[in-house]
Amino acid sequence: MLIGLAPEELAFNLLQVAVTNLQNGKVHRDVVISIEPPLGQERPYNRQKESQVEIALIEALQWLEINAILLPEPGINGKNGFRILGRRGNEMVNRDRFDTFQRAAAFPKTLLHPSIADRVWISLARGELADAVFIAFRTVEEAVRAAGAFENTDIGVDLMRKAFQADNGPLTDNKQPKPEREALAHLFAGAIGSYKNPHSHRTVTITDHTEAQEMVMLASHLLRIVDSRNQK
Repeated sequence: MLIGLAPEELAFNLLQVAVTNLQNGKVHRDVVISIEPPLGQERPYNRQKESQVEIALIEALQWLEINAILLPEPGINGKNGFRILGRRGNEMVNRDRFDTFQRAAAFPKTLLHPSIADRVWISLARGELADAVFIAFRTVEEAVRAAGAFENTDIGVDLMRKAFQADNGPLTDNKQPKPEREALAHLFAGAIGSYKNPHSHRTVTITDHTEAQEMVMLASHLLRIVDSRNQK
């Protein structure tokens, strides 16, 4: 079972080992990944599997370090293998908080449009799902308003329909068939009406991380469409 776990799946268990063995706020990496049994006890793993177990533990430790949860201690101690909890690590000891961050870390920031990548990804990592969705679609609204040279009073669904109006919208693409131009206007209007407007008027609760990730990916796609219209 241990060998079958991905590094991010094994990482929380390794973090617990690190926290349990902290002395004066630090722990040696060899202690964290050691599979040596206490004196007089049998080895916990079949010797033929030990090298695979050790590789799995090293991968999990590397995941913790890459994600700034467990870090080398500053100075010579860090070079000699001592690790401390990073600022993020103190929060990650909580299982729910760790799971939230793990799901966010598994979602590549590079898939998001640059204008929302940093703000949205960190909101997802913190479990602030509704905030992430609102930021993403508010940015879509702002991008459409700027690209179409609209006024600040132009907002929401009406703004989308004006911008992508099939016959003379400033962001419509007249090279496309009219049904496709109309469909794109519906897509932008529907997305803003469904995912941005409700957040503007009331508190919206989102609990499904995958659903939130899908929503912000849609916003990212819409932003790339706006970019393509800006380049004309």
